[in-house]
Amino acid sequence: MYPIIVVGAGAAGYFAAIKIADQNPDREVLILEKSKDVLQKVSISGGGRCNLTHACWSAQDLIKYYPRGSKELLGPFHRFACADTMEWFEDRGVKLKIEDDGRVFPQSDDSATIVECLRDEAKRLGVRVLTQQRLDKIVYQNGIFHMQAKDSFETDRLVITTGSSPAIWNMLFELGLQIAEPVPSLFTFNIKDSRLKDLSGISVPQVHVTIPEFKKSLAEGPVLVTHWGLSGPGILKLSSYFAPELYAKSYDFNIKVNWAASTGNKEQVMEALQVYKSQNPKKQISAHQLFQLPSRLWKRLLEFVQIPETLIWADVNKKQLTDFCNELTESTFHVKGKSTHKEEFVTSGGVLLNEINFSTFESKKIPGLYLAGEVLNIDALTGGFNFQAAWTGAWIIGESIV
Repeated sequence: MYPIIVVGAGAAGYFAAIKIADQNPDREVLILEKSKDVLQKVSISGGGRCNLTHACWSAQDLIKYYPRGSKELLGPFHRFACADTMEWFEDRGVKLKIEDDGRVFPQSDDSATIVECLRDEAKRLGVRVLTQQRLDKIVYQNGIFHMQAKDSFETDRLVITTGSSPAIWNMLFELGLQIAEPVPSLFTFNIKDSRLKDLSGISVPQVHVTIPEFKKSLAEGPVLVTHWGLSGPGILKLSSYFAPELYAKSYDFNIKVNWAASTGNKEQVMEALQVYKSQNPKKQISAHQLFQLPSRLWKRLLEFVQIPETLIWADVNKKQLTDFCNELTESTFHVKGKSTHKEEFVTSGGVLLNEINFSTFESKKIPGLYLAGEVLNIDALTGGFNFQAAWTGAWIIGESIV
């Protein structure tokens, strides 16, 4: 029987095993991995550069990036958060850098730097790793976990860090844990609309997007026009926060877009239009776009409300100005389907959070069972936040297991 077994050789699994081994040098720690390779998601994340965390120094600010898990992670983030992660890797010789958007990468711009650091540290501490051990069954009897993979294993301290694994979720359900149905998170919206035709690649830096039928559904940020519809941080935020609800609607819903959010709401945008009209009466309305909008999008919205490009501001009547303002601030689009974002590795769903004691990340029902990472119903926006939740949960498990 092994003293401690970690299932899943990803970020959370390696980090937990390292912390456990460091805290308990006299106890053997074993990692079981179903694949032949370890740390696969670490290797490919961030386009192969590994966005390992984010430059967010306040726990109160950090939890705002977690559509599911924000309340539960507040305490854990006070114990181990972004600055601690950076310090941990830098103490082991990994030089890091903070990019303009707050994402943290190794200076090497190579995820192999992070992978090698974790593997070297695990090896130094005597952590044993067995690959190609796909778990088929877990039986819990008299405080002992009996596991069947390619080989058989037993332990009284089991750490599950398998990420979004339906097979593992089914095993945990059979043990008595409740599971939130897994659904995709972080996806783009498929939209077929004449206003977006041939505008792929155009982006607007500050946009507000809402789903009218959902309360408090405002998301803000850059929005990108794609071949399929709309993407960018503003869209991805909305897809993440409402992942279960949009799944339930089969990704068939309406959104409202305020393209002029850099200026404000409809009343403020109307005021800005009126001021510009009074100051530039002889200019063509299509000649100088406002509100940080690309020229092609500005002209397309004018076309949609049937305002001729050659019309000068002085000749724009009240109805035309109102229609244009409405289109700038409340463009309504019908979404029919989704597309996977190029950096999507995130699933909403997993072990319900009320099943977990977040001071230890141990199951409330099954003593000796610990869980961290995306096996839990915790997910975050892009930017290194999902990795941070994994590092934090793993670190606390490592501190808790004795």
